[in-house]
Amino acid sequence: MNDLVIDTIKENYQQMFSAEKKVADFILQNPERTVSANVSELAELSGVSDATVIRMCKHLGYQGFYQMKLNLARDLGQHQLVGYCGDQDNPDTAKAILQGIARNLLNTASKLDMNVILGCAKMIRESEMVHAVAVGNTSPVAIDLGFRLGRLGIRTSSALVPEYFLSNISLGSKKDVIVAISHSGSSRQVIQALELGRDKGMKSIAITGSARSPVSQIADYTLNIPVEDPLFSEFGAISHVYAMAVIDALLYFVANAERGPRDVDRLEMLLAEYKL
Repeated sequence: MNDLVIDTIKENYQQMFSAEKKVADFILQNPERTVSANVSELAELSGVSDATVIRMCKHLGYQGFYQMKLNLARDLGQHQLVGYCGDQDNPDTAKAILQGIARNLLNTASKLDMNVILGCAKMIRESEMVHAVAVGNTSPVAIDLGFRLGRLGIRTSSALVPEYFLSNISLGSKKDVIVAISHSGSSRQVIQALELGRDKGMKSIAITGSARSPVSQIADYTLNIPVEDPLFSEFGAISHVYAMAVIDALLYFVANAERGPRDVDRLEMLLAEYKL
């Protein structure tokens, strides 16, 4: 769509349902805030449901909220790759970039609940199978998590193709655990994976950038990775540093409990053949 989002909303305003008009009113009055919100946050700010937000966007001709937000960001002239929004100028040296990442990591650490971390670790240790799920930019993080859990002796499934991890979950049992990784917390296939797992009685963990995202609302536990000054926005090359750091902390506590040490030691011996 080439028309401005604001103009499209105004042209279609009279044909909207009353609940949809609440969303439209908020967007018209707060376009910049809309760009920085996810679907659940916009729904809360507008006083409606997530479904109403999505329905309004589709009535305007967009595939969903994300596409509408992407076009709105373009209309506002916001850069879709660089997301840094600190008080200082954008970082222009490698040192400044790494210092910004370190600040965000410390901020994330200060907001993590140790009881939640320990609860997640216990749930993973006691599971029969862990399903690591993610799509798009975040898929490599889920694949890496699956590999590392396997090195700890925990059976794990992960896949780059959503149909594969959905199939694995459908064949799982209530003793399985899903670890869903989504920066926006609004990825449809990740949400479907959580809903499918919930129907089968599985427990779930969400690693996401928003505590009020659809993924967070479904999961039993949420490990939030808020980034105040992101190096990249969600429209560009998202940084995986923060999700990986939280996963490192989680795996540390998972590794504290012994689980199949002989099998793990044997695997390490096999892999040692390929190391100098």
